[in-house]
Amino acid sequence: MSIVILIIILALVFDFINGFHDAANSIATIVSTKVLTPFQAVVWAAFFNFIAYFIFKEHGVANTVAKTVFEEFITYKVILSGIIAAIIWNLVTWYYGIPSSSSHTLIGGFAGAAIAYAGFSSINVVTVSKTAGFIVIAPAVGMFVAFLIALWFLHSATKNIVPKIISIVIIISTFILLYFKIKTNVDEKFGNHYISIIFDAKNIKWILLSIIVLIMSVFSLFLSSLNTYKSGKWFKKLQLISSAAFSIGHGGNDAQKVMGIIWVTMWLYSNQSTGSDVSFADFPIPFWVPIACYTAIAFGTMSGGWKIVKTMGTKITKVTPFEGVAAETAGAITLFVTEFLKIPVSTTHTITGSIMGVGATKRLSAVRWGVTVKLLWAWIITIPVSAIMAIGVYYILSIFI
Repeated sequence: MSIVILIIILALVFDFINGFHDAANSIATIVSTKVLTPFQAVVWAAFFNFIAYFIFKEHGVANTVAKTVFEEFITYKVILSGIIAAIIWNLVTWYYGIPSSSSHTLIGGFAGAAIAYAGFSSINVVTVSKTAGFIVIAPAVGMFVAFLIALWFLHSATKNIVPKIISIVIIISTFILLYFKIKTNVDEKFGNHYISIIFDAKNIKWILLSIIVLIMSVFSLFLSSLNTYKSGKWFKKLQLISSAAFSIGHGGNDAQKVMGIIWVTMWLYSNQSTGSDVSFADFPIPFWVPIACYTAIAFGTMSGGWKIVKTMGTKITKVTPFEGVAAETAGAITLFVTEFLKIPVSTTHTITGSIMGVGATKRLSAVRWGVTVKLLWAWIITIPVSAIMAIGVYYILSIFI
């Protein structure tokens, strides 16, 4: 039982570190644009990190992380080695101000420890390959969506009628989709059309995302009537919404990764203590795990992560409130969609790609590609380095355990 408690404590420590390591993801743009002070920004981001607990109820990402290693090869030592390696890599990259992926270091550590225990046959190659693939896909999607949103806003500020038509089509389409989504979730329990969708875990995140899209679309219709000063003030207000949405996506995606580790630990403990042979697929997540993980990542976010804020907010490209809104909205959309697909992507990679996308709308030279190449190398080596470190930790622990 003592090793189970140790694993849970270290997992929550990792979640806390994940919070301050990735705080920059949520607050870099809003701090660099001076919409909020650093203190206000971390409180804002931490609050919405925790709010994600009430929105992301299906825990698909947690389930994916837990299945990185095949059930028969999961041991306490494997889990413990993976977490220790992940903590070490996260602290190293935080110290040097490198916005690496907490998601990938955790998966790499878990996989590496399993390899040390039972070889490569212990790894669920499909899960790991899907996660590794999104090292490229997530920032690329974030970049592409941010590029489109930024162009949309830029052309909406002119007298061009095309972006306005696009905005009207988006507004009408969103309302139609919401109508049919609500209609299919009508609860006849009380003899009337009581809308249960607000409380439906499968739908609440899509309502939230739809509201954000509607706000941006309506605003784009009036953008051409605003001068530079007024539009700047409005973009600062909108950035509060976009950063909140991204923070929710960050909390919903990243907290689940640690949930997966604790979940599989409790499954292992339950089977060993009761002598049962319940498969992980049939083992429900303990009720306290999600709230503990969301609380840990929220407190971690509140502690900040200023070195990485500097990299994300100023070194890649200079960010204005307009560009902050575009980047954060694109990042939020990407995170919501990948959570729906149950893929543990990196919020770091996502927002970095989004920032690059808005920078590219000005001119390609506005993006400091030298910085992004260094970041890309850090992303690529995170999984293998974490795996190698976990192998070393596993052999060290084998001396004592």
